[in-house]
Amino acid sequence: MTHSPFLRSIREYMLVRRYSRRTIAAYLYWIKAYILFHNKQHPNRLREKDVMSYLTHLAVHRHVAASTQAIALNALVFMYRHILLQPLGDIGDFRYAKRQRKLPVVLSTQEVKNLMDQLSGIKWLIVALLYCSGLRRIELVRLRVKDIDLDHLLLRIWNGKGAKHRITTLATELIPLLKQQISNVETKLLEDSTSNSFPGVWMPDALAKKYPSAPYQLGWQYLFPSVKLSIEPGTNNIRRHHIDESGINKFLRTASKGAGIHKEVTSHTLRHSFATHLLQSGADIRTVQEQLGHSDVKTTEIYTHVLNRGANGVTSPLSHIL
Repeated sequence: MTHSPFLRSIREYMLVRRYSRRTIAAYLYWIKAYILFHNKQHPNRLREKDVMSYLTHLAVHRHVAASTQAIALNALVFMYRHILLQPLGDIGDFRYAKRQRKLPVVLSTQEVKNLMDQLSGIKWLIVALLYCSGLRRIELVRLRVKDIDLDHLLLRIWNGKGAKHRITTLATELIPLLKQQISNVETKLLEDSTSNSFPGVWMPDALAKKYPSAPYQLGWQYLFPSVKLSIEPGTNNIRRHHIDESGINKFLRTASKGAGIHKEVTSHTLRHSFATHLLQSGADIRTVQEQLGHSDVKTTEIYTHVLNRGANGVTSPLSHIL
C-alpha cells in the first residue's frame, strides 16, 4: 500500500515500537480516512471540533458499530499524542454510535461434526481446537508449543483479549494429532536452523533479552507455523511466523457450504458453540466465564439467554395446539 510521507512516518513509528500488524493497519486506515474527510488537510491544522465532527459522521452517516467508532477514536488520539505531540483535550461531545447487542450463532453438535467431516489434516486440527477449547482465532494462531500441556489436558493462553492470561480445557482425543503437529514443528525448526543467519522465532523484546536462546528452542515455536519464511516488518530478519488467521474463516465458509450448513460459520461461531454446549452439558456459568476469559459474567450470560429463551427454556404456544 502506498502512503503519504506522514502516514509512512506513523507506520515506521509503530513498527519500531512493535505494534501488531493489525493495529498498524487499522490505525493507518482511520487516520487516512480522517484526513480525506477533512479535504486532505494536515491533522496539525485540525483539532477537537474536527475530531468530533468526524466521529459523528461515522455514527450518523456511515452507521458504523460502536466498537468501530471506538477504534477510529483510539487511532486519532494516538496520532495527536504520539506523532503530533499535541494531545487532544475534551472530545466528549460527539454522536456515539449505538452499540447493538449481537446474538451468537450456535451450531448443534451434529452440525459441528458435519463441519469437521469436511476437513482433514491441519485444518481439521485447527477447527477441533477452536471448538474444544473455545479459542479466539488470534489466540489459536499465537499458540506456542510450550502452551500445550498434554499431561494436564489444558492450554495456556497468554495476552488474550484485554491482555489477560487464562487456562482452558483440551480434549484428550487430540493428543495424538498434537504430538504429530509438534513433531512437524520440530522438523521445520531443524530445517530453518541449518542457516547461520536464522534468528529464530519472533519473541517480545523483554523475553528475547531475558532468554536469548529461547527463539531457537522447540517450546517457543508457533504450534501452527507459516509454510514460508518471511521478512519481519521493520527489520531485515527472515523468520517463520505463525499462519495468517484470515485464512481460517475462508476455509470454514467452504467447509460449512459442503456440510450443508446455512448458518454463518466463522471461528467465533465455534467459540459460541463451545460455550453453549458446555452449559447444556451442565457446566456452571462461572466455569464457562473462566474458560472464555470474560471479565464480566454478564458477557457470558448471553449464552444462558440463548438456551433459556429457545426450545430448551420456553415452549411455544403452538406446541399446545398441535
